Amino acid sequence: MSNVQSRERGASPEAIQQHYDVGSDFYAVWLDRTLTYSCALWLDGDSDDDLETAQLRKIDHHIISARARRVEHVLDVGCGWGATLKRLVSDYGVRQSTGLTLSVAQAEHIAAQPDPHIQVRIESWMDHTPDQPYDGIISIGAFEHFVRPGWTSDEKVSAYRAFFSRCHDWLRPGGCLSLQTIAYGNLDPDEARNSPGHRFLLHEIFPETELPTLGEIVRAADGLFEFVTLRNDRDDYRRTCRVWFDRLMKRRTQATTLVGEAVVARYLRYLKLSATLFHYAQTALYRIAFRRLDEPRK
Repeated sequence: MSNVQSRERGASPEAIQQHYDVGSDFYAVWLDRTLTYSCALWLDGDSDDDLETAQLRKIDHHIISARARRVEHVLDVGCGWGATLKRLVSDYGVRQSTGLTLSVAQAEHIAAQPDPHIQVRIESWMDHTPDQPYDGIISIGAFEHFVRPGWTSDEKVSAYRAFFSRCHDWLRPGGCLSLQTIAYGNLDPDEARNSPGHRFLLHEIFPETELPTLGEIVRAADGLFEFVTLRNDRDDYRRTCRVWFDRLMKRRTQATTLVGEAVVARYLRYLKLSATLFHYAQTALYRIAFRRLDEPRK
């Protein structure tokens, strides 16, 4: 096995669980009622827009981008606590939604509210083998975990291409993939890795994680998918992080009771730092709609 092939796996289940399994009760303190833990989609200049509405708007954006209205089966790679899975079934007439997660806490949360039209699997996308093709695929906030720090750009592209290749194989002809990911913005990745702020985020908050660049995403999808839409909503993530920060500050005592002061202080630092990075365009937030190329270029 080549070095690139042997390094296609990104963050380990243990690394994912270190962050997401802090406790669903803790996240419920400062997230919205849907427990959506990714960038919301805000209305420009609307100060009355609330967090839950903005999160549902984001979910709707991805469902529509994946052309997943009233279809048979949709896959959510990195399904979180299941908000997208539920909305696919309850609001968009999807017959079956399947979610992949490496977080035991997230899977248990979804399973605690059983629905015959929703399935959650504690499984990496690399190990997933569907019985039938999917009509659409959505992946929100998982792509950041597909590679690790220290990989070369070519190694990262190889891992990303493995993901796009699997999505291509899983989709029906003409199917669409809607992807959301944080990425490096106006900041050299090598410089970022040596900065204290990024070291804190990528080691203490999201261990075994590395961000893509837009160029790496383009290279990895080339010949397998065509780009339908691409938007950089970094200011939406700045605003989301600020709202999360404010909510956690207001409920700091309750959160401290659940997980301790050190964890709460770490999360407050992470949310404040993330908002700053998005504000100064050092990190980007891409929402990309892809359409499957049914005759991929060799």
